[in-house]
Order: sequence, then C-alpha cells, then structure tokens
Amino acid sequence: MSFEKAAEFHGHQCPGLAIGYRVAQIALDKFKNRSEDEELVAIVENNSCAVDAIQALTGCTFGKGNFVFKDYGKHVYTFIKRGDEKGIRISLKPQNDPASERHLEIFKKIQNNRATEEEIREFRKIHEQKTVNILEAPENEIFHVENVSDKAPQKAQIFETIICDECGEGVMSSRTKTINEKYVCIPCYEKLC
Repeated sequence: MSFEKAAEFHGHQCPGLAIGYRVAQIALDKFKNRSEDEELVAIVENNSCAVDAIQALTGCTFGKGNFVFKDYGKHVYTFIKRGDEKGIRISLKPQNDPASERHLEIFKKIQNNRATEEEIREFRKIHEQKTVNILEAPENEIFHVENVSDKAPQKAQIFETIICDECGEGVMSSRTKTINEKYVCIPCYEKLC
C-alpha cells in the first residue's frame, strides 16, 4: 500500500502518519505478509496518527483483536507473529531537529486560534518537510529495531451480550459489573457508585 493510500485512510498526510507508514513497512519486510486474520499482532504504545498507517498497512486492527493499544505515550511498536512468538520492537529515535521546536510553537498557536496567516503557512511548510524527511530517511537514522521473543496476546474472544439492568443497552458479559444484585455496564456502574 502506498503512503497516499494510508493518507486516504487517515484523512491527511503528516509526520505522524509517515512514522507509522515506515514502522508498518519494517514489520511487513520482516514478516512478509499483511495479517489477513490474527496471525500478526501489533502492540502500539501511543494513539498518534502513526497507528492509522499501521492498521491500514499491516491488517492488524482492533476489530480482529490483533491490535493492542497501551497508553504509554511512546513511539514504540511491537509486532509478534503468532505461533513462533518471535517479533520485533521498533522505537523512534530522539530527533535533534530545530524545526520541531518551531513546528510545536506554531501548532500551539494554531490550537488557540492565535496564529497569523504567515505562521500557518510556515507551519504547513515545516509539516510537509518533516513528513518528507521521515519518508526518505534511512531506517537506522530514525528507528531502533530489535528482535524480541514474547508471547502474543490472547486471540479475540466473542462474549455473550447482557442487557444492562440500568440503561437497557447491550454490553459484553466480560465488561459487566454487579451492584445491588443488578448486572450493569461500566458507565452505569460509575454513575451508581
């Protein structure tokens, strides 16, 4: 899949998507095939734009249960092949890029609606150049890749749907809570406690 196709899935081109694209390419080079079922597992340690490219390219998705999110806020991605439990861990190397500081400075202004038109143009230019730099840089300059042996997470399971005694909505049985002899969903449990 091309970077343009990944951008179509994600909605736009950006440095984060470029990171995910490169990470997915490394994983696909290592494991040779896109995951059609659950044979390849991706464990991602952030919820950045990068994870969209990983899902689009590798076939690892939440719905199939072979895409695991750990909220660590790190550009670290582990891929494990089910069966042989061999995998790779890919981490983004720290970048010493002076443009990144300016990029972040302007981004904060944009978020607060305080950026001038000139700053917005500058931001877009830096944004585009950072994306190109990530796509074109040699792998070993931007990523640390190491082989790992680890047990793959449990395969996706299908659970019975139980109707919440409080709100009446269906909820996966493994996610219900019991309160006052009622089976309730997590949001209702939190309201009742």
